[in-house]
Amino acid sequence: MGTLMNEDFAQNLRLLCSYYKSIAEVCRRLRINRPQFNRYLSGRYKPSANTMRRLCEFFGVEEYEILLPHNQFQRLVQVRQRPPEVVEPALPELAHLEHLQQIGSSGLDKYLGYYFEYYLSMACPGKILRTLVCLEQRDGKVYYQRTERLAEQPHEKVFHGVYLGIAHFLTDRIFMVDYESLTGLEMTQTILYPSFKNRVGRLTGLKLGVSGSGERVPCCARVLYEYLGPAVELRRALKLCGLYAPDDPTIDGSIRQAIRNDIADQEWHFRARF
Repeated sequence: MGTLMNEDFAQNLRLLCSYYKSIAEVCRRLRINRPQFNRYLSGRYKPSANTMRRLCEFFGVEEYEILLPHNQFQRLVQVRQRPPEVVEPALPELAHLEHLQQIGSSGLDKYLGYYFEYYLSMACPGKILRTLVCLEQRDGKVYYQRTERLAEQPHEKVFHGVYLGIAHFLTDRIFMVDYESLTGLEMTQTILYPSFKNRVGRLTGLKLGVSGSGERVPCCARVLYEYLGPAVELRRALKLCGLYAPDDPTIDGSIRQAIRNDIADQEWHFRARF
């Protein structure tokens, strides 16, 4: 009796899958590996209670329904006003994003490593913010971590903000998107000009984010990345991060000039500086 029930389940599952482009698509959406799913399709194994619940939620059927005799289940699916294909979870097709990740990771090898990032702080207007950024490659993709070290007053407790993101190299530009990992309530986007020299020195571009003040206003600022090397003394580098006065002599004058957020009379857009 158990074998027959598993066979009905397997046929019902194959019927539900037929409403999709492929078995691979179903596995990807469900985040179930293909060999495991094939065992369900063969009727040799019945899913665990948790997996069965996920399958039913995905296909839009009840558990008792997917275990019905196949002929009865087939009639049930055919007469329903909303067939299984229209109850898919509202997930986008990811193939084009996977393609973007593949082509966007090539060309970034020379830019892996550590950087000081400079821009005029959105949360503390009038101050230069220096953060530490690390770009690294894992599983064929380039990820990065951006660490802020903030203390608005000299004797206040230091706050560390950690942003995690992914970088792409497209049409001779570096595109970066990250989110604030502690609260998950903030994202930033950065576009950098790459260095066409053999040795990476400085990268300039624009950063779009949200002010950390109570207003939460979207802001855009010029940004500069100063390359430090493939490895650094983390504690020492982080101690150098924080807020600086706009005329602080410890920050190179060319960096201060590159991140000034001024706009000339003849300019119509806020543009990055080379």
